[in-house]
Amino acid sequence: MRAKLVVGNWKMHGSLAANRELLRALVAGLPLAGSTEMAVCVPFPYLAQAQEMLAATPIRWGAQNLSEHSGGAYTGEVSGAMLCDFACRYAIVGHSERRALYGESDAKVAAKFLAARAAGLTPVLCVGETLEQREAGATLQVVYAQLDAVLDAAGAAGLSGAVLAYEPVWAIGTGRTASPAQAQEVHAAIRARVEARDAVLAASLPILYGGSVKAQNAGELFAQSDIDGGLVGGASLVVDEFLAICQAANC
Repeated sequence: MRAKLVVGNWKMHGSLAANRELLRALVAGLPLAGSTEMAVCVPFPYLAQAQEMLAATPIRWGAQNLSEHSGGAYTGEVSGAMLCDFACRYAIVGHSERRALYGESDAKVAAKFLAARAAGLTPVLCVGETLEQREAGATLQVVYAQLDAVLDAAGAAGLSGAVLAYEPVWAIGTGRTASPAQAQEVHAAIRARVEARDAVLAASLPILYGGSVKAQNAGELFAQSDIDGGLVGGASLVVDEFLAICQAANC
């Protein structure tokens, strides 16, 4: 049975004072999470703080993005090796906001996935469709294209040790959530797509759901056979809500 994982994506939120209060409360509330693995992906300036406060705890930390380049004249970029200097475990790649707002193509996301693996990071690869694409019946076509770009670049073996996250774009930050049945359908299709290349890997591959995950819907979502936890946005900034989501994954 695959272990459950809940990853908080703070997006562009936080301050030293607010982070300190949040992380202290998460550490204090760890018993509520049970066996669920918990991680937070924080803005780059706060990686040192996350490392300092979480190093002696079971909570892991990571980044929300990274460069596809290992170094060089790329002003403003952050490499995988730099993230490793802060003992990051995870790096989110291909988040829908990166794809939509910053024009990251499937090929660029695949290159970032490879860069994360090369640095020894665990990439959290995000895939998902917009509302227009879902209404046009193109959900699986879009998700497969995003996934295949990485499978073609890294090979099925490249997904070993990685994490996938299905995040329907229409449910991110909107308060709308895919129904458990809708989410399960896509998660099962993603697993089958990987299974066609490597059945053993597909059986162990964690696939998270992201898209307005809250304490009130987490239990039903996480009870689905192919949903292995959540990639949580706004709710990860609210201690009681995030801990309740982690607790739901443990049921």
